[in-house]
Amino acid sequence: MKDDPLAIVRLLQLASPALPIGAYSYSQGLEWAVEAGIVHDAASAQTWIGDLMQHAIGPGEVAVLWRCLQAVAAEDRATLLRWNEWFRASRETSELRAETEQTGAALIKWLGDLDLLDASAHAAIDEAAPITLPAAFALAARATGVEPRHAMTAYVWSWLENQVLTAIKVIPLGQASGQRLLRALGSQIPAVTDVARGMEDGDVAGFAPGLALASARHETQYTRLFRS
Repeated sequence: MKDDPLAIVRLLQLASPALPIGAYSYSQGLEWAVEAGIVHDAASAQTWIGDLMQHAIGPGEVAVLWRCLQAVAAEDRATLLRWNEWFRASRETSELRAETEQTGAALIKWLGDLDLLDASAHAAIDEAAPITLPAAFALAARATGVEPRHAMTAYVWSWLENQVLTAIKVIPLGQASGQRLLRALGSQIPAVTDVARGMEDGDVAGFAPGLALASARHETQYTRLFRS
């Protein structure tokens, strides 16, 4: 990628918070954690977000993304569909399931609006419906020419940036504190993606009971800014 400036441009576009999929409207339970007092400052935010990235997002969502990326590259539609369904079934609350379905559908619409979907992608999308975000992101990476390993980094960075932006808004934190969080937690992304790539299929799991409880309780939270 270092010799291809256009590839870097495509990667930045895919990781951009301006990507119109609505990810900024979801907190994945962080808003409830702030309401409950579990997260209340920069240090507790770093612990919450870092633990979620290390123990749920990496070995679960990002591991699924890697398998979807490999399946798309190999034109292995059956494997893509299997992991899409696995990930959808793994969503423990209606909010988490709605999030991955809605952002996945929005990403597919973006690809369609830019005329980036070929016949193979259209067939996979039709069979996968409703498509989850990891499967949609894998199709987006291929359509935009982003290498699978770089796509994983973009995916985790995008998730992390949305989590930090949520913390800035609801704790609230200052911009400098948010940037320190991004710097500290962003340094963990290479290790997170390495773990996700190295996992056996049978070890893929996003078991995070704290996240599930936070998400479930967010569904009945009286005042909220976010959709999850």
